[in-house]
Amino acid sequence: MNNYKAVFFDFDYTLADSSKGVIECINYALQKMGYPKSSPESICKTICLTLSEAYRELSGDTSDSNAELFRQYFKERADIVMCDGTIVYNTVESVLKRLKSMNLKTGIVSTKYRYRIEDILKRDGLLQYFDVIIGGEDVAAPKPDPEGLLKAMSRVGCQKKEALFVGDSTVDARTAENAGVDFVAVLTGTTGENEFLKYNLCSVIKDLSGLPDVFML
Repeated sequence: MNNYKAVFFDFDYTLADSSKGVIECINYALQKMGYPKSSPESICKTICLTLSEAYRELSGDTSDSNAELFRQYFKERADIVMCDGTIVYNTVESVLKRLKSMNLKTGIVSTKYRYRIEDILKRDGLLQYFDVIIGGEDVAAPKPDPEGLLKAMSRVGCQKKEALFVGDSTVDARTAENAGVDFVAVLTGTTGENEFLKYNLCSVIKDLSGLPDVFML
């Protein structure tokens, strides 16, 4: 067994599928700003980005003030529908129980608001499994800047060599690389296995059920 003491997760497409809620909220915000709806496929590819980055990607507009307005409209709708529009993967609880039985600390590092993540986890009785949650409101610089991941590591008291980050996107892979920690790619998002190959990976797993096996390598 290796020397990991903590496992940190991205949230969207790693622990849960929030695409239904995100699609509704993004299209709500776009229409409020006079844009047509974007396709579900286009929106889902932006789920790893910040809201400002998603706005620029979908609208082509680089205005910071408009990106902030978009963020406000998104939040306005998300406060109503996002919790109900998010489904935690059915593999999550059993994997978390296994990790806790191995005396590992667990955490979440996401661009999503922490309070929204907490609401979803409370709904499903999973909040108890996490020692730390770092959301978008907790950092000055979003992923792939390592600030959030480094902050989570500090909170649980682990060193870089003792931490593992699990995520579904190349943004997550770059975050781990920038933080100097090991990375496991999970293929439950929109990023294919080939896109991860240019990064230094511990493993690529189909879904979270394969994560405990990584600790036995």
